[in-house]
Amino acid sequence: MTAISKVLFATLALAAPHLQAQDAAPNRFVGDLGAAVYSTSALIKSKDSTTTALPYVYGDWGRFFARVDTLGAQILPLGQGHLEGVMRISQEGYDANSSALKGISSRSQPMPMGLGTFQRTSLGGVFVYAMHDLNSGGNALDLTYGARLELGSVKVYPQAGLEYRSQAYVQHLYGVSASEAAANSAAGGRMTAYTAGAATTPMVGVAASVPLSGPWSLQLQWRHKWLDSVVKNSPLVGATSQNTGFAGLSYEFK
Repeated sequence: MTAISKVLFATLALAAPHLQAQDAAPNRFVGDLGAAVYSTSALIKSKDSTTTALPYVYGDWGRFFARVDTLGAQILPLGQGHLEGVMRISQEGYDANSSALKGISSRSQPMPMGLGTFQRTSLGGVFVYAMHDLNSGGNALDLTYGARLELGSVKVYPQAGLEYRSQAYVQHLYGVSASEAAANSAAGGRMTAYTAGAATTPMVGVAASVPLSGPWSLQLQWRHKWLDSVVKNSPLVGATSQNTGFAGLSYEFK
């Protein structure tokens, strides 16, 4: 276990008694629950964009919460929100099962866990997460701002943010070892060894909640990321940016 992992787990352990001592939140789910189709444009050469049907959850159950791809629990009050323990559901890993990737190892999905906060302000919401990836041993820092606009009955959420990934995190996904490059060359490929560095990725996006009938709503999101040169320069990568998004149907529980 790394020093950062020890700090994260120690913080959660020390905060647990305070969590139990807080006034109990409603012991029921409050929020939106449904299903969505998630789409991610391909970064890796010879790999296709992915489209996957998965549950859609955005809400709270007592001190526990789910925000699409982020699960966690409120630990302590902090500012206009809480200090939170979080886990991110990542879809950044991939199988190296194409002819262009012969000799390249498949990359397991990152498992980022850590601390963060969601602060509600008069100008919008601010999400900050500092996480340690249990697979690569790397670290991640995400900062996202989301405003809220109401266009009639439709709620629109413009978004902007930055994602930082440490060298170990990026190397796990986009680095190429000397042995992998040699195996790829022996299989007729032209992959060269590549050691990645840390990467910072800007993001913009927009989400919308469109009421349908009664408690039913259409949930939409689109995000665009401009890849850091460290990622773009990897011989594995064949893109300069990435689009992600989803469209889903949800039922609101109050």
